[in-house]
Amino acid sequence: MNSRRNFFKFAGIAGGALAASAVSKVALAALPEITTQTSPDTMPPLVPANGRPYNPVVTLNGWTLPWRMKNGVKEFHLVAEPVVREMAPGMKAHLWGYNGQSPGPTIEVVEGDRVRIFVTNRLPEHTSVHWHGQRLPNGMDGVSGLTQPAIQPGKTFVYEFVARRPGTFMYHPHADEMTQMAMGMMGSWITHPKNKHPLIADVDRDFVFLLNAYDVEPGASRPNIMTMTEFNLWSWNSRVFPGIDTLNVRKNDKVRIRVGNLTMTNHPIHLHGHEFTVTGTDGGAIPKTARWPEVTTDIGVGQMRQIEFIADEEGDWALHCHKSHHTMNAMGHSVPSMIGVDHKDVADKISRLIPAYMTMGDKGMADMGMMEMPLPENTLPMMTGEGPFGGVEMGGMFSVLKVRKDQKPGDYKDPGWYAHPKGTAAYEYQGDTAGLGEPVRPATATDHAGMHHHHAPASAEKEIEVQVVKPKGHEGH
Repeated sequence: MNSRRNFFKFAGIAGGALAASAVSKVALAALPEITTQTSPDTMPPLVPANGRPYNPVVTLNGWTLPWRMKNGVKEFHLVAEPVVREMAPGMKAHLWGYNGQSPGPTIEVVEGDRVRIFVTNRLPEHTSVHWHGQRLPNGMDGVSGLTQPAIQPGKTFVYEFVARRPGTFMYHPHADEMTQMAMGMMGSWITHPKNKHPLIADVDRDFVFLLNAYDVEPGASRPNIMTMTEFNLWSWNSRVFPGIDTLNVRKNDKVRIRVGNLTMTNHPIHLHGHEFTVTGTDGGAIPKTARWPEVTTDIGVGQMRQIEFIADEEGDWALHCHKSHHTMNAMGHSVPSMIGVDHKDVADKISRLIPAYMTMGDKGMADMGMMEMPLPENTLPMMTGEGPFGGVEMGGMFSVLKVRKDQKPGDYKDPGWYAHPKGTAAYEYQGDTAGLGEPVRPATATDHAGMHHHHAPASAEKEIEVQVVKPKGHEGH
């Protein structure tokens, strides 16, 4: 992880003068410093140096925006601008975001904080910021044309309100949404409870990320904003596997994961090896009597879900969307299925005309993850990623929860692959398979022929049932 000391910081005198004239309601106040981040790595939690204390979150492949305290107000500076985001090693996308990244930085405040956010627009068109899920004055809600004039290019607006309730929220434009959200403009917002809360538990690790999706054609770098359903890059915080960082925790840590969905479809998020409880939504904490254990929770469009569990099982546990096409990278949706088709003869003939021709998909899609066919520049394989036992054959919305007994408290570094204790990992059977007997299969229509017209005595029916399930070679037992 990179240190915050490596952030690029810039705030020029001319820029400050321009901003001061554009934000006359905050009389002659110098703007907060603009802080940017271009690394795609997960940054360490930002421990508050001023203001009310809280237990900070870790933004997966992201960071928390620093602030300054001015006369008791927590001030932030967001800059809406074009950005270049590495979605995974080998591919960069030209997106729009905030402060050098897509999604923008997470904003963390405490219940009861008065918050002032300066928003500077460096996009080629107007914008606004909607504070998704917040209770605030109507004029601060951020819907251009309805509650405010749009923020024109080069202008800075100020939003100011009190963070009235704790929870997990988002921010995103409410101006030309089809373009701006499709280009990656969004960010997370966390309001921590001011005091001990009966429905919000203390946790050891607290992660947050957003679900977003893009349609970037192979060889291209800019999303197609006209896409409505045929997205080909399903991402967490604008990263796809194997570019999504792992979630690294200590055994028996209480872990909270907050997930927001700003894609165009729902996502059933599934965790291996543990049960969790959905403890909150963007509407607030869920009463304890309404909670139940799950291993998969479906997150609808525009929703946030907060899950909690005790990480008491060591290992490398998959965490992913359970829609199978959402764990693949750039793929076409109009490719015919060739599974089971023997096209060796035609493939030989095509190869004489096109020496580089490769047959793919006749046995399944896994061979596409291992193919050596050259890809267009700036394009990721559809399925990729290497694990300790070979190809993981995943992409898109996939990561790993790494639980280790020797992970230090507060240490978020990747511990490497899990060393399975002897006798606890699946292995290849080396014995004689003939001794295992024939596998039991369901009866076919032929097996049942004539049974509707000939009813055997109960004892005979029982004998028939036993013979069906007896392994071969055990008839005398």
